[in-house]
Amino acid sequence: MSTVKRFIAGVTCPRCAAMDRIRAWEQNGIRYRECVSCDFFEQLPIEEDALTEMTTRVNQVRDDQKQQDVQPVRIMDPGKSSR
Repeated sequence: MSTVKRFIAGVTCPRCAAMDRIRAWEQNGIRYRECVSCDFFEQLPIEEDALTEMTTRVNQVRDDQKQQDVQPVRIMDPGKSSR
């Protein structure tokens, strides 16, 4: 029986920094990740209490988004003048 290895969109390899080159799979209670661009390989035990989402470009907050000041936009009616 073979295990399906799936590419994880948006994940960056911790070794070579290539994006979208990590594939992951689970087998016998262990989560595996490997990069198809370099020799990075990782195995992690699956803990029921601490299932965490893999870090991707989609679920991270960029530095320029952290400190944005939000200001309301006022839409003015062109038929009414404030004279």
